[in-house]
Amino acid sequence: MCPPTGLYGPEGILPARRTLRPQGKGRWQQLWETPTLLWEAPLLGLDTAQGLELLSLLGTVLALGALLTRPLRHPLVYLLLWAAYLSVCQASEAVPLGTLASSFLQAHPPSPQPKLPDHPSPCRDSLLLETGFLAVLVAPLGLPPNHKQAPQGRPGGVSPHEGLAFWLVRWLLFRLMFASGVVKLTSRCPAWWGLTALTYHYETQCLPTPAAWFAHRLPVWLHKLSVVATFLIEIAVPPLFFAPVRRLRLAAFYSQVLLQVLIVITGNYNFFNLLTLVLATALLDDTHLAAKSSTSRRKRTPSSWPKALLAVLALLLELAVYGLLAYGVVHCFGLEVDWEQHVIRSRTTFTFHQFSQWLKMVTLPTMWLGAASLAWELLTALWRWVQVRGSLQKLCAAVPLSVLGTATVALFLISLVPYSYMEPSSHGRLWTGAHRLFGTVEHLQLANSYGLFRRMTGLGGRPEVVLEGSYDGHQWTEIEFMYKPGNLSRPPPIVVPHQPRLDWQMWFAALGPHTHSPWFASLVLRLLQGKAPVIRLIQNHTPSYPFHKQPPTYVRAQRYKYWFSHPWEQGRWWRRQWVEEFFPSVSLGDPALDVLLGQFGLQDKSPPRARSSSNTLSQALHWIRRQLSPLEAPALLWGLLGAVGAIKVMQALLGPQSLPRSKEEKHKPASQEDSVAASKQASPAPNISSSSQTPRRKKSP
Repeated sequence: MCPPTGLYGPEGILPARRTLRPQGKGRWQQLWETPTLLWEAPLLGLDTAQGLELLSLLGTVLALGALLTRPLRHPLVYLLLWAAYLSVCQASEAVPLGTLASSFLQAHPPSPQPKLPDHPSPCRDSLLLETGFLAVLVAPLGLPPNHKQAPQGRPGGVSPHEGLAFWLVRWLLFRLMFASGVVKLTSRCPAWWGLTALTYHYETQCLPTPAAWFAHRLPVWLHKLSVVATFLIEIAVPPLFFAPVRRLRLAAFYSQVLLQVLIVITGNYNFFNLLTLVLATALLDDTHLAAKSSTSRRKRTPSSWPKALLAVLALLLELAVYGLLAYGVVHCFGLEVDWEQHVIRSRTTFTFHQFSQWLKMVTLPTMWLGAASLAWELLTALWRWVQVRGSLQKLCAAVPLSVLGTATVALFLISLVPYSYMEPSSHGRLWTGAHRLFGTVEHLQLANSYGLFRRMTGLGGRPEVVLEGSYDGHQWTEIEFMYKPGNLSRPPPIVVPHQPRLDWQMWFAALGPHTHSPWFASLVLRLLQGKAPVIRLIQNHTPSYPFHKQPPTYVRAQRYKYWFSHPWEQGRWWRRQWVEEFFPSVSLGDPALDVLLGQFGLQDKSPPRARSSSNTLSQALHWIRRQLSPLEAPALLWGLLGAVGAIKVMQALLGPQSLPRSKEEKHKPASQEDSVAASKQASPAPNISSSSQTPRRKKSP
């Protein structure tokens, strides 16, 4: 699917051609310092914008192919997908969210630290890049599916190294969730410390959903209790990702699912929460995902006394963990049941100094927890390798195990640097080798720092910028966007997993003066010029744009404060109050506008070259764009996902029985098939599922 040219095209808000200009360096040096495949676009007769379109289309085709066919679930395919997305992110200055105040993470850094990471892409893009690189390691690689292990006679399909990549996914999930919980308290935000953040969040988030209106009306005591639950899930639960007891890991998984699903229901956060849910699946195992439970199997097999003892110890550990979590929540947040009012009261009982001391005390131990868990995973992989039968098979298994083991240790060391940003003293005590390694590959975004919703904004009302246009400077007409709040009677939309970047950036712009958002002056210029690609970002249906026949002579912007409507206000979802003028009234050629454009380097000093119409590839891209332009992005995305889902359902219904048998299977003697079936019936049921797509982990008692 092609990205919108209104963001990066020659007539867009911030043309991509400005961001990638040769600096007179060697080809490989230039590619290493700015790793993007867009440097090669001229070799195909394409400009930077067309190169972005080609990468987007290629990525879409490969991603859909990997969802539908097994042969495309290959490390090289995922490496190409990662390289394509990294290439697009390197040109992120061509889109609004790649500029100043481009993301919540950049607008509110996690905490004061010696050196903050310089991410060109927003937090969600950083997470997708890091996950995309891990997908290269998770993809099937190594021994053929029919290899055998000794001495248990386990079925084939288990590669010794496959658990390492899934451990990296768990470590990423841990860093994401733990840091997101910690920064809420290190920010000293009064809303988080007072447990009142959710009384504002549903109303003031970037793009709320209709369900957010109803969630906002919940009682205050329930909002405060929900904040307590958020701290529990984001700070206390993540260490359980590495718990030796399987049921604790499953409890951690379902707690994360609960949090992410509730966020998806009440807010439009594009693919971010869906991606987090995918990461959480690394906490599961084959037994849990199997179609048939192994409970009846365990009932038929008598347990020895050591196994029974381990089961009792595991149960006691599980109960101790749950009891410790319950006690910690009650103690730290002063939970009390008010039986007269039928409410649960909560308050923060610890101070910022106490939390800072606790964080300083646990940051390094959490790193050692990760190191210990990784060491166990490496030993497990080595033990599986020892069990591989045959010298040739063992040699074939040793190569991917060595490569993936080295990569896993390196990525773990790299990730410790951004992870430690949340606690400056721990950051300074890290091994210098980890700092050097991170500095070498930092621009590849293999590991990033995270910290979501660090501070609550809009405590006195949701700030919102409303654009207005006029032909005479007296009669003004509001320019309504497709997704962000504007019209008081229009319900909030549901756009997941689409990311309307301009609507999002309008939310960020409203948090400060327009000079903090340099791209805004360029947006005003394009509206005055009547550029169709930019207009389609605001209204994809052209007749809905009030100035579709003739561009406005004047454009200005007002700042309002928005609140959800009261239940008795029928027909309205919002109410608002005017605050101030956000951007002054300007017209084409206005000196004030020219000064702003010149100050931020947004004037077109050199017009773009005319696109070659003789280039077949360029013509194909132009034709595809013309076909896709009338479609709204959410509908297109859900259409693609629906088609993939329908195909997968058909594949599941047809099953392997409908697939044609190979020649060897067709000519296999019936007696041989019968003997194979008889041997399967005589042999005991295996303890581990034979699925090759999910990691096999040693089951805890």
